[in-house]
Amino acid sequence: MDRTAIGFGEGHTPEAEWFDELRRRRIKGPISTQNRSLPRSLSPETLAVHAGTYEDPVTGAVGTPIFQTSTFHLDEASYDAFSDGALRDVPIYSRYGNPSQWSVQEKIAALEGAESAVVTSSGMAAIAATIYALTNSGSHIISAYDVYGGTYNLLREDMPSAGREVTFVDPLDLEAVRAAIRPETQLLLFESLTNPMLKAPDIRGLAQIARECGALLVIDNTFLSPINVRPLNLGADIVIHSATKYLGGHSDLTAGAATGRRKFVDRVWSQVLRFGGTLDPLVCFLLERGIKTLALRIRAQNENAVAIAEYLASSKYVEAVYHPALGGKGYSDLRLQDYQGFGGMVSFEVVGGDTGALRFMEHLTLPYVATSLGGVESLVSMPSNTSHSSLTKKQKDMIGINPGLIRLSVGIENVGDLIDDIQESLKAACEVKAP
Repeated sequence: MDRTAIGFGEGHTPEAEWFDELRRRRIKGPISTQNRSLPRSLSPETLAVHAGTYEDPVTGAVGTPIFQTSTFHLDEASYDAFSDGALRDVPIYSRYGNPSQWSVQEKIAALEGAESAVVTSSGMAAIAATIYALTNSGSHIISAYDVYGGTYNLLREDMPSAGREVTFVDPLDLEAVRAAIRPETQLLLFESLTNPMLKAPDIRGLAQIARECGALLVIDNTFLSPINVRPLNLGADIVIHSATKYLGGHSDLTAGAATGRRKFVDRVWSQVLRFGGTLDPLVCFLLERGIKTLALRIRAQNENAVAIAEYLASSKYVEAVYHPALGGKGYSDLRLQDYQGFGGMVSFEVVGGDTGALRFMEHLTLPYVATSLGGVESLVSMPSNTSHSSLTKKQKDMIGINPGLIRLSVGIENVGDLIDDIQESLKAACEVKAP
């Protein structure tokens, strides 16, 4: 087949200049002429459905085909890509790039308001590739005590042996972040909403600190998604996702993503090549399909989570509830106009500690007791024995993971049904009759 017919022919990629010349320019993408490239100013509902879709010129299919192949025919454009250093922009080998990847990457980039994105085989693959790509041996990284357990373990266990030092701080304490800065600080890594305590750091403030010291700010936006907040608009340099969660949204895939300016994403992509964290074309198809309903799902989950948080705050069987909509410490300084909502996560402490929490989960009939989050179905787990089980008691206490802490990922079910189930399960768990 003539490659120009499917959008990858001569003239698509501008002639590359030498790497050491300042006039060398990166185009957005990678993207072919068959992918729908839409203005980032369009609404998220529209971008979620249409951005990046591959419009097949042969069949006229309105959905992106699955390019289930490991390699592509080599031609003049392929050889030019090797010589010009443009391997991201021409289909050569699926570890380098695949049209299925490019379609979903463009959709994610459009939703985050970015130039480029790269998808990976998991959220941790995206996190690891980003950290290694944007730092080097002898550098210093600042992050939060209460990042996702896998991120914390990577930073604490692997970075020292890789020649990178890490300082952990309270993500809400900007002065502590500023005090941790060193001359060799290269990266600030925080979450837009922390796991599992749902703290909401001041992203604008963190971006200002990063600019002052010449470091890059990376925000993990897994919990909020671009529907609720766009960290790049607030000053972040790179946004990462465990696309397994809200972006995919159906608990049927594992994927990650990193998005931002192409000059940064190209470096992440190169690191992904070396680590081998390529996303399979079939999973790209599932992820792109899942994202099409992202805006609708997120808004339903936003509303459900607020209603459940308000109910839990009134329950005598609950010691504490953590959700931004309830206010309290850490949320008073938020610029609420930056957020469209706070996602479907609610954390709370059940009366009776861990024993009470386990009994509560045993009595639930609707939410699944399972790890992960962000799916259309509600999921519930205890961070202390799942995502943060590797932490010591002292580390858990520092974060605020107290006995009885439950992390609820609210789905799109009828919220009345969910509240009824939670109410009955709390009652059954906490009103245990003496034998």
